[in-house]
This record gives sequence, C-alpha cells and structure tokens, in this order.
Amino acid sequence: MGQDQTKQQIEKGLQLYQSNQTEKALHVWMKVLEKSADLVGRFRVLGCLVTAHSEMGRYKEMLKFAVVQIDTARELEDADFLLESYLNLARSNEKLCEFHKTVSYCKTCLGLPGTRAGAQLGGQVSLSMGNAFLGLSLFQKALESFEKALRYAHNNDDAMLECRVCCSLGSFYAQVKDYEKALFFPCKAAELVNDYGKGWSLKYRAMSQYHMAVAYRLLGHLGSAMECCEESMKIALQHGDRPLQALCLLCFADIHRSRGDLETAFPRYDSAMSIMTEIGNRLGQVQVLLGVAKCWIARKALDKGLCQTALPAALARVFQALDAIEKAQDLAEEVGNKLSQLKLHCLSESIYRSKGLQRELRAHVVCFHECVEETELYCGLCGESIGERNSRLQALPCSHIFHLRCLQNNGTRSCPNCRRSSMKPGFV
Repeated sequence: MGQDQTKQQIEKGLQLYQSNQTEKALHVWMKVLEKSADLVGRFRVLGCLVTAHSEMGRYKEMLKFAVVQIDTARELEDADFLLESYLNLARSNEKLCEFHKTVSYCKTCLGLPGTRAGAQLGGQVSLSMGNAFLGLSLFQKALESFEKALRYAHNNDDAMLECRVCCSLGSFYAQVKDYEKALFFPCKAAELVNDYGKGWSLKYRAMSQYHMAVAYRLLGHLGSAMECCEESMKIALQHGDRPLQALCLLCFADIHRSRGDLETAFPRYDSAMSIMTEIGNRLGQVQVLLGVAKCWIARKALDKGLCQTALPAALARVFQALDAIEKAQDLAEEVGNKLSQLKLHCLSESIYRSKGLQRELRAHVVCFHECVEETELYCGLCGESIGERNSRLQALPCSHIFHLRCLQNNGTRSCPNCRRSSMKPGFV
C-alpha cells in the first residue's frame, strides 16, 4: 500500500469513527498497519488506534499501540514524532493508573530537544503529568502542572486543551474540598464547549457535564447533579465510551447514597465496578469500594435501635464495610493514591472507635496522620486540615494551597510552606 492509498484509508477510518462505526474504523486502520510500507502513514494510523482504544477503555491495547508507535518514530528519526509517541505512552500509563511511569514519560517528553510540536503538545504533556500527580495525591505538583497547561492553552488559543484542563481542575478542587471551584471549572469547560465546540467531539460536552455532576452532588444539589450525570451518560452510551459510562454509574450511585436510597445505590456501584475492572481503572475501583463501604456504614446506622435479634445483621454490615475498605486500601496502595488511603483510614477509625477496639483504632489514627503529612493537606497558616470539609481555598504562585480566610486575615509576602522548607537543616 503506497503513500496516497495509506492517506485515503486513514481518512476513511476517521470518517467511520466519527460516525460511531468504531469497529469498522478499527478494521480499516488495522489493514493499513498490515499492508502499508509508508512509515509516516503507519505512525499516523497508530495514533488513531491509540486514541480509539483510549476512548473505548481498552487501555492495554492502547499501551501496545503506543509502544509500536515509539519504535516507528525512532525509525523515522524525527523529534516531533518521538515527542508525540512518548506523550501517547504517558497517556496510556495514566489510564492504567501507572502514575509514576506517566510522570517519567512526561519528563522524557519535556527533555527532548526543541521540536515544532513542542508548543502544540507541551500543554498536553503538562496536563497528563498533572493528572498523574493528582493520582499520586501530590497536590502542589498537580496544580503547578495544570497551571502550566493552562498557560499553554491561553498562549496558543487552544480552547480544546483549556476545556480538558478545566475538567481536571474541577477534579482537583473536588478532592481538596473547595466545592465552589470544583463547580466553577467544569462550568467554564461547558462554556468553552458552547462557544468554540461546534466541530468538537461530543465527549467534551459529556466530560464537562460529568464533572459538574460531581460538584453539584458534593454541594448537595442532587437534582442538578442527576440532570448533568444523565446528559453525560446519554452521550457516553451513544459513543460507546466505557470509561465515562463507569464514572457516570459511580456518580449515580453516590447521588442515590446521598439521598439515603441505599437499595438503588448498591446495584449502581456493582455496575460501575464491573466496567472499572474490565477496563483496568484501579483508582476508579477504589472510589467504588469507598462508596460501598459508606453504604454499609449508613445501613449500620439505620439499624441502631433495632431489637436484639437484628444485631447479627448489623454486625454483618460492619464486616462488609471493613471488607470493602480492605480491598480498597490494597488497590490505593498499589496505585500510590495517598488521599484514598487517608479517607479509608478515617473510615476504619470511625468503625473501630464505635466498637471500642483501641489497638486497631490507634493504628489507623497513626496511618491517617502519616497520610496527611505526606499529602501536605493542611494549611500552613492555621495548621488545620485541608480537605476535611468544604472550604474556600487559594493557591499562591508556588502552587501551595491555603484557606482563603487565613491568607486574608494574616496576609503573606511569601509562602510559609516554602519558607519552612528552605529553613530545614542539611545533613552531611
């Protein structure tokens, strides 16, 4: 297959893919890969295969094609192609929750000599790195990377990149519990879709609606949360977007749990877990198990005041909650997500305190405080935890975050956290 025919077949695959005929598109692209001797064409079709498998949630296949693409880029001896292929390798590992590998490959991208693609892809590299740092609960580094990606987007008038960064910032602020900002950024993403997204994929609208749903739920606006989540799920089903379907099912379950409708929440969690396991989203599995544990704890609370004959059932709910927590803890440690570990220790702590089991309680209290220290989730001005309750936060230029009220009350010319770090004694 020559160069011209390769281009035609790639375009044919793209048209099929855009009309939701995904399997036919994959068949066309795989034929190109088999028959084409054109290295540039092969590189492009591998990029299409990486993107398609990413959106379908076939992350191991995505990784396989990303590795082949790097080999092709090396054959071409072109720095632009090499940058693009390393970015795809970073994204593949990000989807598989291999966050340390993602950071490493992003650093490789940033360390490549100056390329024409650098200005275009630099923002996407920073975004992927930010998502990985967020997956590792390294909040200062995550925010620093997101802000860098946002600067790339603004400097290059890249509204699509800005939309993606806003969604990630929504997730960031949801995790540190500044729910105002957690809603503001996906709303900004939705505005960008409305203003500039006429020719964009509907996935951008679906993504912004999902993040808005998460924020609305956290704010207690459950009707708005359900409405946004339903719209996101509708698009995800139309486009066969399995990863987004799983996230929506998780959000639906969380909404029902927030309403106290535990019987409806449980099957939603089960469905979300099934897809998360299928696609290999281990951090998503942690979030599902966390929700399940909270449901069992809520059920136990409803059992209070029941007659003695109901006590065995209440005890069974405690064991079910602890079982979900243990599974989630193993996965959270596996992927290196400290915030999830912190939340799980907090849940365990509440269970063991209610049971008066002091030895187990002390162990989880110690682990909880270790996680707080590692994530730096405390205000350097007042010393209180960040992320314990909904609070308005403010980041300084160094990307350390503080309670807004503390900065307003105390004022600061420099970051207290950075100042303390610079004063630490050295060791010979």
